[in-house]
Amino acid sequence: MASIREQFEVPGSMRTWSMGLIGVGILAFIIGFITKGLSSDPHEQAIFWGTLMYNSVFFLLICNASMFFICVTTLAHGGWQVVFKRVPEAISAVVPIFGLITMFILFYVLFGLNHDGHNAIYHWVNPGNDEILIKKKGFLNPAFFVIWTLLSIGLWSYLGMRMRKLSYESDRAEMNLEEGKSWVWKNTVSGSMFLVWFGLTVGSTTPWLWLMSIDSHWYSTMYSWYTFASSFVSGMALIAIWIIYLKNRGYLEYTTDEHLHDVGKFMFAFSIFWTYLWFSQYMLIWYSNQPEETVYFQPRTNNGVWKGIFYMNLVINFVCPLLILMTKGSKRNYTIMTFMAVLIVFGHWMDFNQMVMASVSRDHVTLSWFDFGIMALFVGMIILLVGKNLAKYPMLQKNHPFLKESIIHHT
Repeated sequence: MASIREQFEVPGSMRTWSMGLIGVGILAFIIGFITKGLSSDPHEQAIFWGTLMYNSVFFLLICNASMFFICVTTLAHGGWQVVFKRVPEAISAVVPIFGLITMFILFYVLFGLNHDGHNAIYHWVNPGNDEILIKKKGFLNPAFFVIWTLLSIGLWSYLGMRMRKLSYESDRAEMNLEEGKSWVWKNTVSGSMFLVWFGLTVGSTTPWLWLMSIDSHWYSTMYSWYTFASSFVSGMALIAIWIIYLKNRGYLEYTTDEHLHDVGKFMFAFSIFWTYLWFSQYMLIWYSNQPEETVYFQPRTNNGVWKGIFYMNLVINFVCPLLILMTKGSKRNYTIMTFMAVLIVFGHWMDFNQMVMASVSRDHVTLSWFDFGIMALFVGMIILLVGKNLAKYPMLQKNHPFLKESIIHHT
């Protein structure tokens, strides 16, 4: 193992690209803040903060999906992922930073966008005489929103940090059989705690609070699963991008086409799972044709102005992965996998755009330079922060009990 490149060195080109994207994002933020955020028009302010909100939530969730991947494979006693495990660990280390950004944006939207007794995005903040919102007040109220948001992001960050700390502990020295068993058990306990909390938040309550409540009269029991599927498949695509980048730079020597193939399987499978939820949610609401449910799809389908983006998501996030990633060879081809990973992340970013902005602005599509500028800001921060996290620790978890299984892995 002495011959492998154990320590990642952040190349100058990565710094240049990350700082360039961050610079573009900051410039877009400043111009957007002046033209929209400081506008006297509440609708323009809602577009500004809504754009920040869906970007921050999306990139927070796809980075948090890396820790979900680590914990799921840990509880399954999987060994195949060990040789590239430091990649999702480095991505998940971004969660505390993105979590703080997301909290600030969400809390400002909650408390700072009130005009004449009305909130420009979360209408449930001031229910007035609305009987439906009054009945939902036990769940949709500012106190619960704040407490649950703090708990969600706080425990994602803390439990993720515990998993990473256990991983880095294995670098110190080789473990005998009993020490290995004890270490695996600690990982299993910590991983199960994260997964339970992940299920109570991403798989249930948190997407209802942050996103679904924008359409405060509408509800869908599939919404959280839909959000999870979108963020997880994007998270796997992000892992694939970093694996391929590092392989092309001469790192991850023990990561082979077999491992990339399995990552590609996740991208393929969860693209299909996302589509199943997309269709099921839409079909059931269309079939029942109840006004309180169809209100969500009115601006997104039929003659709605968001119709093009709504159906474009289906092409990017289902048709393309289905046709391109179906074969074995495509999931082992670096060029195809890179293209599909970038396309999947972009496609689900677009999906989050319509999930939020079609409710904030039902009458016109808001997608503009500002959206792409804020996306550039978050992408630049991911490149910068993940690169720094990768450079802190050895690229290979050498003393992991399942390392040999991972090295000889065949799919």
